[in-house]
Formats: sequence, structure tokens, C-alpha cells
Amino acid sequence: VQLQASGGGLVQAGESLKLSCAASGNIFTINVMGWYRQTPGKQHELVATISRDNRTDYSESAKGRFTISRDKTKNTVYLQMNRLKSEDTGLYYCLVKSGGNWWGRGTQVTVSS
Repeated sequence: VQLQASGGGLVQAGESLKLSCAASGNIFTINVMGWYRQTPGKQHELVATISRDNRTDYSESAKGRFTISRDKTKNTVYLQMNRLKSEDTGLYYCLVKSGGNWWGRGTQVTVSS
């Protein structure tokens, strides 16, 4: 399984970004898709996940600002990030659970204050 993430970039605080991650390869049923991030000085942390039946879960910092969605026909997961803050700066990884856990390489998000 290969994961291709995109959409990161440099924005100012208060602006928005939309990340996407497309899964390809030998894919069976995708149970969960999600986003994690590695922020400066912090451990790998969950941002949001979405299950096969579209149940979502968010970190406290993401609630109300970020929205996760998926396109099952494209095996793609999205993360719409609004009202970005400087503390959202980090490397964002997508995760796909399909017969195992598959991680993307990460896309950098930098929010300047």
C-alpha cells in the first residue's frame, strides 16, 4: 500500500489548508483513515480519524476547527484545517488501516503568527 499526501504549506495564523492523502496498491477493505502530526517538542499525536462507516474522532485541539472526510471511491482521506494556529505547525502523516497500519511520508504544515 502506498500513501501519497499533499496539501501542506506555509500559511499565516487564521488561514486554512486542506490536506489530502490517496492510498493505492494492494488495498483490501480500509477500516480507518486518519491524520497524525509530529509537532516541535511533542510526541506523535492524533489529529483526526474516520472509520469505514464515517464515524469521526478528533483531538481536543482539532475539534471545531478541523474536519476529516473521505472519498471511498478514490481511497482518499482529507483534512480541512481552518483557523490555523502557530501550534498547528508540524509534519502531518496520514494513516490507513487496511490489513495492517500504513503510514504516509508526511506533509509539512507551517503556520506563522
